[in-house]
Amino acid sequence: MYSVIVVPPTGGSAQGQVRIAPGERLAFGRAGTDGGLTIDHPGVPRVAGEITAHRSFWLLSNLSEEQTYVVENPEGAGEHLKIAPGRLEAPVPFEFARVVLPAAGDLLSFDVWAPRHAFRSADRQGLAGPVTAPAFALDRTSRYFAVLAALCEARLRGEPHAPLPAVEQLVERLRGVWPTVSRSAVYWNIDYLALKLRLRPGPDTATPGRRVNGKKESLVSLALRFDLVREDDLVVLAAPAGEVVR
Repeated sequence: MYSVIVVPPTGGSAQGQVRIAPGERLAFGRAGTDGGLTIDHPGVPRVAGEITAHRSFWLLSNLSEEQTYVVENPEGAGEHLKIAPGRLEAPVPFEFARVVLPAAGDLLSFDVWAPRHAFRSADRQGLAGPVTAPAFALDRTSRYFAVLAALCEARLRGEPHAPLPAVEQLVERLRGVWPTVSRSAVYWNIDYLALKLRLRPGPDTATPGRRVNGKKESLVSLALRFDLVREDDLVVLAAPAGEVVR
């Protein structure tokens, strides 16, 4: 049974999807290999790399001599891995991945899917002691969450390197769900989020906090890294938000 699906790049010589089972390998490069993935571009090494299927994930070998490959998670808002030249069998945990090859001024890519990821939860019935406290307690009906969603929106919609919106842009984006929104209210919610997520010291300390731009970057980085805001959560920008928790 196959566990990994490789989707050839548009315009490549390989036709259709390539499915490989655990333990099987798929070579890719400019040279035509028997059963491999041919990427017809003069900037791609003749033997560029190799993919190995391994149960619910896969391994990537970079067989080039100079070029670093990047494996992006299209659903991870900028999450990526760098595979150095000569690195063998680097594990890739993404369920959906895009392999990006720099090639003589171009960036070529092909997709790799590992759809057989398995999940389970431990049975905790009957265990003594209190329940585990949530890592991040966020109220998705609150206005601060709408502010956080607006901050993350562009990167969640497939622009991982998009600049963060200015406060004025946040005000305009939030006006439809928060008619009385103002610059000061957005600033307040950014400060509140930074405090709630422990990105700035509390009011009982004398340590200065980050500037607004630094706080926005830190908030978005934390939110996307730990999936505090997902693409599905952007619905809060299209429906009335609840009251701010103070």
